[in-house]
Amino acid sequence: MVTVDAGAPTGATRALTVPSASGRRRRPAPHAAGTVSSVAINVALLVAAVYFLLPLVWVLIAATKSPADLFGTFGLWSSDTPRAWENLVALFTQDGGSFTRWVLNSVLYSGVGAFVAMVISAACGYAIAKFPFRGRELLFSVILGGVLVPATVIALPLYFLLNTVGLTGTYWAVLLPSMVSPFGVYLARIHANASVPDEVIEAARLDGAGDLRIFASMASRMMMPALVTIFLFQFVTIWNNYLLPLVMLNDTSTFPVTLGLTLWNGQTQRDPMFYSLVVTGSAVSALLLVALMTGLQRFWRADLTAGATKG
Repeated sequence: MVTVDAGAPTGATRALTVPSASGRRRRPAPHAAGTVSSVAINVALLVAAVYFLLPLVWVLIAATKSPADLFGTFGLWSSDTPRAWENLVALFTQDGGSFTRWVLNSVLYSGVGAFVAMVISAACGYAIAKFPFRGRELLFSVILGGVLVPATVIALPLYFLLNTVGLTGTYWAVLLPSMVSPFGVYLARIHANASVPDEVIEAARLDGAGDLRIFASMASRMMMPALVTIFLFQFVTIWNNYLLPLVMLNDTSTFPVTLGLTLWNGQTQRDPMFYSLVVTGSAVSALLLVALMTGLQRFWRADLTAGATKG
């Protein structure tokens, strides 16, 4: 005969035992944690947006002020008598229209330099990605190492090199160094690997197409987002470049916007009117880049997304 202790819980009783409320560890609800993360991310993005947009907003407001209002009013508040049109007229008529010539020079340097850099980077990146040869990875590593070299390090050697062939002081002194983009080669190779299938290249070769025709008519179209991104990044880099024109150029008629505005900024102690000219010229220069970025954003945003997902 087996005696069962009534005070001892059976297996079924132990299985049905519910832990007390005090011993239970509460876990946060998934939707609550997701809400907190979304709020934190949105706050961080808002702070970053304010940080990057605040200088642009300041320069646009300052472009509507007189030299006296620039120092006598709050920076983010417009003056009682805005004079944006007067500042624009003075900007484009000062020194016989020097600002217009500087803008055209910047468009020349940035447009031609970025286009040639785009073509060279696309061809080089495509060749490294699709043509196996000895030393390919070493060559790519050397090119990629150029991204890590600061512009200040190569400015003086470039000056001596171009001065030897008599190109300093000319447009070529700025154009030639601007036609090289190591980052563009890197981006073109990554995108060529991701967007140009080897099967398509082999099929085109079987149909009798040469490698140059395949690159020009097929691969370049598949790599179009990367090409636009390379062009845009190189354009902005050349437009904002100050050191290279400072070292290479000595004639004000060949100055870009960055160097021309610096020239005017050095005359503010003699004539305070140049404060308004420098600020208004900076606003016009920034708006031109904003317009370019806005017009091409659908291309470079698609390329950045593809690079993040395809690798």
